[in-house]
Amino acid sequence: MGHILSLRHYREDVIAHVHDHAQVVINVSGALDVEIEGRASLLRQQHVMVIPAGAHHACDSAQGSRCLVLDVPDEQWLKDTLGSHAEASRRLLGTAGQHTLDPRQEQLVQWLAASPVADPLIARQGAILLLASLNTPAQSPRAHLPFARLDAYIDQHAAYPLQVADLAQVADLSCARLHSRFISECGQTPMEYVRQRRLRHALHLLRQTSLAVGDVASRVGYGSQSAFAAAMLREFGASPRALRREPDDN
Repeated sequence: MGHILSLRHYREDVIAHVHDHAQVVINVSGALDVEIEGRASLLRQQHVMVIPAGAHHACDSAQGSRCLVLDVPDEQWLKDTLGSHAEASRRLLGTAGQHTLDPRQEQLVQWLAASPVADPLIARQGAILLLASLNTPAQSPRAHLPFARLDAYIDQHAAYPLQVADLAQVADLSCARLHSRFISECGQTPMEYVRQRRLRHALHLLRQTSLAVGDVASRVGYGSQSAFAAAMLREFGASPRALRREPDDN
């Protein structure tokens, strides 16, 4: 692990890895596609993504994204530096999820993004302030969408048309409430989530199997191979055949 706090630029190249420390990613500008343990979401400007220690994750940004990244050393560091905030931080960092910054947190992030965070003192104090500010009543636990059930349903019906009403029934919510919850928790609509999950599954099939491109397209709900190729190009910046030749990891 390098600096505890750093400003990073993400591009269209997919970065996929796992590390033994928790990470907090705050999008300062642009939009970042993030997948944690197979769950995809879009991290928009002034939103926060928590990546727990040991969670496999991948990210990329088609248009470019600038993020403030906090690499949390370990639990002992939390205890030594955060005092009474340590337990709340442990709970926050133990669950993958996206959060929205309030106006005061946005000001802190903007100040840090413009500061020399390579300075160890500024980085340490900035990390402490960020974590303490995130441990607010607004971060108290609440019910989340049942992503395990939703993902299983999407995967089981990947080859067939899906409607928002289908997902709403799985989540036991109205269509309007499901749409609102997806925007709040993922930064994308239900159908954007379905499309992205299907295309990431297609990428896996291209790289991990010898299935023909047409067969892969059919398995993720595309009756037209050309429409599938266009969707993969928009999502990953390359054709299915080119993606098949690329390495799976960076």
